[in-house]
Amino acid sequence: MQLPYLSILLVLVSSLCAEEMPLWPEGAPGALGAEETDIPTLTVTVPVEGMANGGAVVICPGGGYTHLAMNHEGHAVAKWFNSIGYTAAVLTYRLPSKGYPHPAPMQDVQHAIQTLRSKSEVWHLNPEKIGVFGSSAGGHLASTAATHFLAADPEAIDPVLRVSSRPDFLVMLYPVISMDMDLTHRGSRQNLLGREPSDELVELMSNEKQVTAETPPTFIVHADDDKGVKSENSIRFYLALRDAGVPAELHIFKQGGHGFGIRDNRTIPVHQWPDLLEKWLKAEVLP
Repeated sequence: MQLPYLSILLVLVSSLCAEEMPLWPEGAPGALGAEETDIPTLTVTVPVEGMANGGAVVICPGGGYTHLAMNHEGHAVAKWFNSIGYTAAVLTYRLPSKGYPHPAPMQDVQHAIQTLRSKSEVWHLNPEKIGVFGSSAGGHLASTAATHFLAADPEAIDPVLRVSSRPDFLVMLYPVISMDMDLTHRGSRQNLLGREPSDELVELMSNEKQVTAETPPTFIVHADDDKGVKSENSIRFYLALRDAGVPAELHIFKQGGHGFGIRDNRTIPVHQWPDLLEKWLKAEVLP
């Protein structure tokens, strides 16, 4: 379903009110300098008055852990979430290609979720309805947030650390999930973990192996003709969710390739995923 003209207008108004902020006001852990690539940010857009439903999502664009696909996997996705009532925060996370391998990207997404949750009163959010969205390598980062999360520290001086980094829901498009060589996207693996990672690190960051009953409800979309990231990544994650008793929905489309993101073109079924996601969100997150 295409956005009605009124919704498009409201989304454009919302995008004019985007608030970009440094993710770590005092400097990111392990920062190598003070250049743009050393300073992860959140760009927050809120629905126009009267449309907000209290939900929020951190958006992780893909790019193989070398760059960020900020438009069709970032800001365009944020506008869509705004159009259905969600506050959206696009995460510009630190990249291994710029000197920040694991755990820097994980630290950034964890802190982004904690930041939204800690500021829930400021942005009028329900702190129990904050999720994470990721595409491709950004899907790996989103699944990392959903399987490697920080508990709240009520004694912390920083209020951001007083809340958990566990997302309340997880949404992924054509995600990299596994670091196993027979399944992974090799460029993403090498960029994130290095050329010769230990077996223990490969196991730890193969997120299909880290699913527990605490992993949040999940929605996944993949195309079977994806030549960049095998659809088995999504399938194995879904099976792990099912085995753990986590509510999940998986859509494997015949066509779509890799990197389809969010588009106005609805000529093939894969581009219907926003309609399917909206229905899922209404059923699982904000009935």
